[in-house]
Amino acid sequence: MTVTGVQLQEYLAGLDYPVSREDLVRWGQENGASTEMLQMLRALPAEQFDSPVELAEAMNTLA
Repeated sequence: MTVTGVQLQEYLAGLDYPVSREDLVRWGQENGASTEMLQMLRALPAEQFDSPVELAEAMNTLA
């Protein structure tokens, strides 16, 4: 199963921005994210994201 940016955004709804990549991974671990989703979060190119749009754009670079 491939995780889409939309699915990730839905899963991460409610996060306060800015958010670090480390915090995204921690959020995923605490909320039962799949192994695939956690791998995608760890692979994100930036250390910090200032908005959901910025995070979505980073996710698009992984696709």
